[in-house]
Amino acid sequence: MKELTKKLVECWGPPGYEHRIREMIHDEARGLADEIWTDGLGNLICRVGSGGVKALVAAHMDEIGLMANYQEPESGYLRFSSLGGLRNDTLNGNRVLFEDGTIGVIAVQNGGGKSLGDFYIDVQDGNGSATRVGQPAGFMREMQLRGERIVAKSLDDRIGCVVAIEAMRKLDRSTPNECYFAFTVQEEVGLRGAKTAAQGVQPDIGIAIDVTGSGDEIRGRKMLVKLGGGAAIKVQDPGLVVPVAIKNWMIARCEADGIPYQLELLAGGTTDASAIQLTQAGVPSGCISIPTRYLHTTSETVDMGDARACIDLLTGLLANPIEL
Repeated sequence: MKELTKKLVECWGPPGYEHRIREMIHDEARGLADEIWTDGLGNLICRVGSGGVKALVAAHMDEIGLMANYQEPESGYLRFSSLGGLRNDTLNGNRVLFEDGTIGVIAVQNGGGKSLGDFYIDVQDGNGSATRVGQPAGFMREMQLRGERIVAKSLDDRIGCVVAIEAMRKLDRSTPNECYFAFTVQEEVGLRGAKTAAQGVQPDIGIAIDVTGSGDEIRGRKMLVKLGGGAAIKVQDPGLVVPVAIKNWMIARCEADGIPYQLELLAGGTTDASAIQLTQAGVPSGCISIPTRYLHTTSETVDMGDARACIDLLTGLLANPIEL
């Protein structure tokens, strides 16, 4: 799991530009699914099993990034807009990688920082060359291990992709259900990939695999979830009220298999499940969440035990007949 996580989190792939991470996940999924294809928006979809209840599992491939949208004529510094939810308090001094290979350093004007317009990217190389406006960029940071903790960029939601891939591996193509694993695009800019994936698959049930916040930071948000507490079973977020039958199904699986779990009530943010539930005439949907500290920074932090609990929960749900 560690090696796969490192490969995925260090891969480049801001919203709308997921081609590199999609190819990497496709290579991992080859041999684990009965059928694999890419839909018109760019989602990678893997089918495991046939017949039975159709379950759509969604984990998004994209990471927060930015787009160069203006170049200062004298200095060559780049101004930029966001691709996803950038946090102004974490931008200064961060390095970014543009699609053309250029490395830039984000800086802030003296006295600025409240507005995204206060920031610029230094791409000067001393030779007069410069990255063109219209180039997307993702953040740069190597993954680090601290005991059982993983510290990396883009754990949102590459760790969810790891959970989905490892569940596919454990299922080994054996399931009484018809399972579709969708590695979705453009979640960070509006859950766009989940919408087209659900419309294409037309599932009976939806499960998002995504990160959530933690309530164990000093003076942090007040919530029950903490690192090391096990898989987080979503109860509610601003975009999704989980049907009681879905929540109880997940809890019962954890208790039957001895999987540590905790309940998640998230005050801000939502997941692909929010989009899946609104397709067709409505799809009952839930979410398995991986507790994460320092979301939308280059040092997001998760506990490997929580990720393993999420893998076990997802595998257990899909390895048994789905009856709600």
